Amino acid sequence: MKIKHIAVLGSTGSIGVSTLEIVRAFPSRYNIVTLAAGRNIELLEVQIREFGPRLVSVESEVAATALRQRIVDIDVEVVSGIDGVRRCATWESAEMVVSAIVGAAGLVPTLAAIEAGKDIALANKEVLVAAGELVMRAVKKSGVRLLPVDSEHSAVFQSMAGQRNEDIRRIILTASGGSLWHCSSEQLKRATPQQALAHPNWDMGRKISIDSATMMNKGLEVIEAAWLFDLPMESIDVHIHPQSIVHSMVEYVDGAVMAQLGVPDMKTPIAYALAWPERLSLNLEPLDLCKLSALTFHLPDNERFPCLYLAYQAMHAGGGAPVVMNAANEIAVAAFLREHIGFMDIPKLIQDVLDSLGHQPVHDLDDILYLDSQAREKARILTQTLAHKRGV
Repeated sequence: MKIKHIAVLGSTGSIGVSTLEIVRAFPSRYNIVTLAAGRNIELLEVQIREFGPRLVSVESEVAATALRQRIVDIDVEVVSGIDGVRRCATWESAEMVVSAIVGAAGLVPTLAAIEAGKDIALANKEVLVAAGELVMRAVKKSGVRLLPVDSEHSAVFQSMAGQRNEDIRRIILTASGGSLWHCSSEQLKRATPQQALAHPNWDMGRKISIDSATMMNKGLEVIEAAWLFDLPMESIDVHIHPQSIVHSMVEYVDGAVMAQLGVPDMKTPIAYALAWPERLSLNLEPLDLCKLSALTFHLPDNERFPCLYLAYQAMHAGGGAPVVMNAANEIAVAAFLREHIGFMDIPKLIQDVLDSLGHQPVHDLDDILYLDSQAREKARILTQTLAHKRGV
């Protein structure tokens, strides 16, 4: 069996760690050639010593210098910044790139990997939110595979196997509801980062956990699904499914509904993307349907959780609106985690930035990056004003 050479962008995050667990379990199938991470050089050092990459990248040259001192006994090149991540993503021997850098920071290296002819296991939904048309055009031109890693999109991908796109009536993306789903409007106003981070089912990073609590994560996934599966937004619905067992569904014109079920563990969709069209035998607890008391579904509440509506609004507006929405959300989430703004300030801030900049068009990567920076600056100014009002 031919070994597949893999680059992992975001190796110290939750998706990156799970990816490396799979590589560890199947050493005859996978080999790590590059790793890119942020500032967690302690964990990155452990990964370097175990998986032996040829090249690694970190967020800054300060972190790179510290890492070089820790691994002076290892023959590996250490680089930094966006150029470093781009080198990791386009490494000559890499056949597949796992794109797991959180946020819009993953766009440039992922696009570079596509243009370099690498297959992509996409765990970064913001790549398609900010630049869906550009990315999908590059995928088609390069003839590479773009395989979804998000559990919802992987479920849709599996439920569409052997079916025709024209037979699809709608996609139903499921959402756990996050940690604050049962809170009242007044409780949401007082919600703390600690409460919002306490996801009931999934072990995710801080930013994604907050996005789950606001429902923005599902909004981003709706936009991602529209690009991945070439469907209009009107054909993509969201159902709240607190048990996180049905990972998503596809309804066909004859009334049939195909669903993918499984225990809530990200290693399943990651492994499917790495091995597609094969499946890997994973050492996970099997799903015991007889032990489930119920599988329940509810419509989302856009009044208490308006971020999902904002995502639909931005996608319908088109142009640069999704770029603006995503950038404003990243700044708002970071401010909330620092307790500079309240939980319900997040959608208000996003709406304000959309009203200000969402009408601007984008035509290429430079336009997207420029508008992204504009939206971030606008969002930072607004967060400073809100923080001042809170006495922070």
